[in-house]
Amino acid sequence: MEHEGQGAGSVRAGTRGWLALAVLALPSLLMAMDMTALLLALPQLSTDLGASGTEQLWISDAYGFMVAGFVITMGTLGDRIGRRRLLLTGAAAFAVLSAVAAYAPDPGTLIAARALLGVAGATLMPSTLALIINIFRDERERGKAIAIWATCQFAGGAFGPVLAGLLLQRFWWGSVFLVAVPVMALLLAAGPVLLPEFRDRSAGRRIDPLSVALSLGAVLPMVYGMKQLTLADGHGVAAPAAALVGGALVGGALVGAVFVRRQLTLDHPLLDLRLLRSRPLSAVLVSLVFAGVAMAGTGLMVTQYLQDVLGHSPLASAVLFAPMGLGVAAGTMAAPALAKRVRPATAIASGLALSAAGCLPLLVSDGLVPVIAGITVLALGTGPLFALGTGLVVGSVPPERAGSAASMSETGNYLGGSLGLAVIGVIGASVYQARMDHVGGAAARTLAGAVADAGHLPPARAGELLDGARAAFTAGLHVTGAIAAAIFAVLAVLVAASARRGAAPEPAPAAEAEARPAGV
Repeated sequence: MEHEGQGAGSVRAGTRGWLALAVLALPSLLMAMDMTALLLALPQLSTDLGASGTEQLWISDAYGFMVAGFVITMGTLGDRIGRRRLLLTGAAAFAVLSAVAAYAPDPGTLIAARALLGVAGATLMPSTLALIINIFRDERERGKAIAIWATCQFAGGAFGPVLAGLLLQRFWWGSVFLVAVPVMALLLAAGPVLLPEFRDRSAGRRIDPLSVALSLGAVLPMVYGMKQLTLADGHGVAAPAAALVGGALVGGALVGAVFVRRQLTLDHPLLDLRLLRSRPLSAVLVSLVFAGVAMAGTGLMVTQYLQDVLGHSPLASAVLFAPMGLGVAAGTMAAPALAKRVRPATAIASGLALSAAGCLPLLVSDGLVPVIAGITVLALGTGPLFALGTGLVVGSVPPERAGSAASMSETGNYLGGSLGLAVIGVIGASVYQARMDHVGGAAARTLAGAVADAGHLPPARAGELLDGARAAFTAGLHVTGAIAAAIFAVLAVLVAASARRGAAPEPAPAAEAEARPAGV
C-alpha cells in the first residue's frame, strides 16, 4: 500500500525496519557471490559445453557488461514506478534466468542467459540501497544499515569462490547458478510483507528514452574497451583490434559527453549530475571510482601471484584471497562507530591513508604472509569510504530520488573496477614482458606461457626459465603496489582538502515523496 508523504525526518526504524534490512541484504550478498563464483566454474562448464575461447570471455563478461550498462536506467526507473516493485520484478527474473543458465545446453544459451541476468541484476543494487535510505530516516541508523549492506556485498565477493569450489567438488557446474533460486524465492516471499513501497510522484513514470540510449551508448563501449585492454599482451595489438578498442573508448566518451549535456537540460534527468557541484560529494565519487581502480588492479595481480608464482590451486587461492573481501567488510562495519568520534570526511581520509600504507608490503616484499597482510590492511582502510561515502552520495538527494543517486554510486564502482583491471593489468603485464623480452616465445608474453615452454625444456633450463618468469611477475606486483599506494594517498588528500573547502549538500525537501507505511 502506498502512502503520501512527509519529509525526511529523524524517525527511527523499528524491528520491522531491521527485518527489512535483512531481506535487502540478500540480493547484495548474492550478486557479489555471482560475479566471483563463476571464475572457478568456468573451466568445467567450458569443457562440458565445448565453449571456445571467445565464448568463454562472453560467458564471464556478458553479466558485468549489462549490469554496468543498465544500472543508471534501473535506478531512475525504481524512483518512477516504485523501488519495491522493481526489486521484486528483478528478483523473479533473476531466479528464472539462473535456472536457465544452470541447465543451458550450449554456450549461446548460457551467454544469452548471463546477459539477461545482468539486466535483472541491474535492478537489484540501486533498489536495495534506495529502499534502505527510505526506511532508515535517522542518520545514525542509516549509517549502520548502509554499513551492513556494504558488508554483505564484500563478504559475498570473498566467499563466492569458496562456495563455488565446495559446490563443484560435489555437484555439476550448474549448481553455482542454482544457488540464486532459493535466495530470490525468499526475497519474493518476504519482500511484499516487510518492504514498503516508495516512488517519486512528482517525476511521473515516463523516462526519457534518449537518455537511456545515451547511457548505454556511453557505458557499454567504454567497459568493452577497458576489458579488451586487459586482454592485450603488451607486445602490441593487431591494427584492426586496436582500432576497435580505440573506437569503443573514444566513441563511449563522446556519447558520454552528449549524455551529460542532456542531463543538465532536463527537469527530471535520468542521472542528476548537478550533485557534482558539491566538492565533498565530487571527491567521494572520484574516490569510489579510483579506489575501485586500485583494488581491482591489485586483486588481479595478487590472485595470479598466488596461483602462478606460489603455485596454489584456484580453490586454495580463493581461500587465501578472502581476507581482502573480509577486510573491506570489517572496515565498513567499523565505519559507523568511527564516524561518532570524527567527521565522516576525516574517517574516509584516514582510511584511505591506511590503505596506502597497506600497499607498502606489495611494493617491497614478496611471499604469502606479506602479500596477504598487505591486501588485508589495504582493504580494511577502504571500509569508511564504501560505507560513509555511499551514505553521503545517496543522502545528498531527497528520498524520492535515492534510486538515481544509488545508481551513480554503483556506476562509479563498476567503472572503477573495469578501469583497474584494464590499466593496472596491462601495466603489470608490460613490466613482466619488459623483463622477459630476451627469452622470446610464449614465455616472453605471460607467466602461463613460461610454464608451458618449460615443459619442453631440460630440467635445469626449465627451472631457470621459471625462476626468471616468477621474478618478472613479482616485479609487476611491486609496480602495482606502488601505483595503488599513490592512488590511495592522493585520494586521502583530495577528500581531506574538499571537506575543508565546502560542506556536503543538504537533502532538499521531500516534497511529494511517499512516506513509510506505519510501523517502519
